[in-house]
Amino acid sequence: MTHTWNVSIELFTSGDAGSAEHVTAARAVLTTTAGRELEGYGRAKLNPEDKDVPEIGEELAAARALRELADRLLRATSDDISAVEHQKIRLAR
Repeated sequence: MTHTWNVSIELFTSGDAGSAEHVTAARAVLTTTAGRELEGYGRAKLNPEDKDVPEIGEELAAARALRELADRLLRATSDDISAVEHQKIRLAR
């Protein structure tokens, strides 16, 4: 049996390119075959001394969103196991 879970990443930018206010944000959403959704968020802020390379900001924001999503998935799994085992479970990162 095969199941497919999908992850989508939305990227948003704000502020003027090359300015200290230039921020890239990412939202990662995992959708399971059962329709359950989990979300993770990440941000990257351009250092004004750095060259403005939008792809780098997008990569960093997406990586942070995926890391948060993974942590939330571990917490959800821990909660599900705890409910089945009727005791507190903590999964290592």
